[in-house]
Amino acid sequence: MDKVQEDWEQKASELRAKLDQRTLELEKAIKDYQELQQQLLLQEKLASLGQLAAGIAHEIKNPINFINNFSELSMEYVDEINTELSNLGVDTKDSELPDLLNDIKANLEKILQHGKRTEGIVKSMLMHSRGGKGEPEPTDINSLLKEFVNLAFHGMRAGKNPINVSFEWQLSEDLPKVAVIPEDFSRVIVNLCNNAFDAMRSKLSTLAEPERSVDYQPVLAIRTAADRNQVKINIEDNGSGIPDHIISRILEPFFTTKKGKDGTGLGLSISHDIVKTHGGTMSISSKEGESTEFEIKLPALIENR
Repeated sequence: MDKVQEDWEQKASELRAKLDQRTLELEKAIKDYQELQQQLLLQEKLASLGQLAAGIAHEIKNPINFINNFSELSMEYVDEINTELSNLGVDTKDSELPDLLNDIKANLEKILQHGKRTEGIVKSMLMHSRGGKGEPEPTDINSLLKEFVNLAFHGMRAGKNPINVSFEWQLSEDLPKVAVIPEDFSRVIVNLCNNAFDAMRSKLSTLAEPERSVDYQPVLAIRTAADRNQVKINIEDNGSGIPDHIISRILEPFFTTKKGKDGTGLGLSISHDIVKTHGGTMSISSKEGESTEFEIKLPALIENR
């Protein structure tokens, strides 16, 4: 009887251990599910915010066009006034009129310059907010990089906790075009830049004030090169780097090192998927506390070389 009781007690203990293990697994699954729900909800909010930004950008286009058009027209009027004064034989030697007209023209040139700059930013915002049409087109990667690195920088500067960043551009002049969907690939550029800005901001926050202002300058390096039948893009920051034990997980969906609602863990995963759909590859190399570099390789359109 004692032997039977011992066997039952042993089986009961084993069952309790299995039940405890299953309970832990179930609790973890529930927690993961809840986190996934929160991340998907946040992603939906971000998508709605993107649509709102696109609508605002579209509305901004019209007044910007008016500013640019009337600036150009007014500059022509200033030239015509100077010409008419000369034709009428008006003596302006001792008059302030020529100086005033020159000042007006200089002001108009500045208005036009910044209007064109704003127009470019709005154009980039609209392209970035639209989904791709699914048809790749021959694209100058250097131009696309300049446009959307600039957009990402302005977005960061307009957001919370802006930082000063220096840029190092090393773009190959003899670069073949690549077949990409610009609206989609622009998201890769913006995501990589945003991650770089976050890493550099994180590094700044760990430094004492003297080091922060003297010894460390955030730098984002953007390089392109032709590599056999591929175009190579390298985006490197001198931020906080990625620890070795998580670098293999960086491209996993919903994996994020950011706290709370600061990140969804989808940006790099989506970027990786976009690169793969374009027939390319994306790799990461990093030194913790020093730098992180993303390298993208895309098939080149040889006939466009």
